[in-house]
Amino acid sequence: MSRIGKKPVTIPAGVTATVSGQKVEVKGPKGTLSFTATDDVTIAINENEITVTPRGQSKRARQQWGMTRSMIANLVKGVTEGFRKELEINGVGYRAQMQGNVLKLSLGYSHEVNFQVPQGVTVTTPKQTEIVVEGIDPQLVGEVAAKIREWRRPEPYKGKGIKYKDEYIFRKEGKKK
Repeated sequence: MSRIGKKPVTIPAGVTATVSGQKVEVKGPKGTLSFTATDDVTIAINENEITVTPRGQSKRARQQWGMTRSMIANLVKGVTEGFRKELEINGVGYRAQMQGNVLKLSLGYSHEVNFQVPQGVTVTTPKQTEIVVEGIDPQLVGEVAAKIREWRRPEPYKGKGIKYKDEYIFRKEGKKK
């Protein structure tokens, strides 16, 4: 039994969900998201809850059960609250600023890095050393944050680079004389 799959996904006020075959579409105040589930699960809407049940006892059906329920819960959370990733920049002279739809990063290279922000995601820089990535699609928000972090990963000696706000950098001791 899937502990995650057993729980129904509650639909909050102001959100409408429709199921047509294996496709679930959720509309809310922040936008519209959809997900197509595999044929291994059955999706049903009862009043203000979405329930997912497996169509058999095969291993794949049980795997898809919990995953489908999590994907639907992410759709509901995305159209109501949205998703957010916060990045921190550490290093002397390292900074970021938004100019239109382009994130300009000064990361110690001989040139400035210009990162084009994709549609569906908003990037803000409250401070020069902070980057906030927000959107309704968790996959897209995570992917954009990872691509920004990829430009200068945090290194273990001084901790310089771009890191997630809640990330712990394992520090190493430098050379000894």
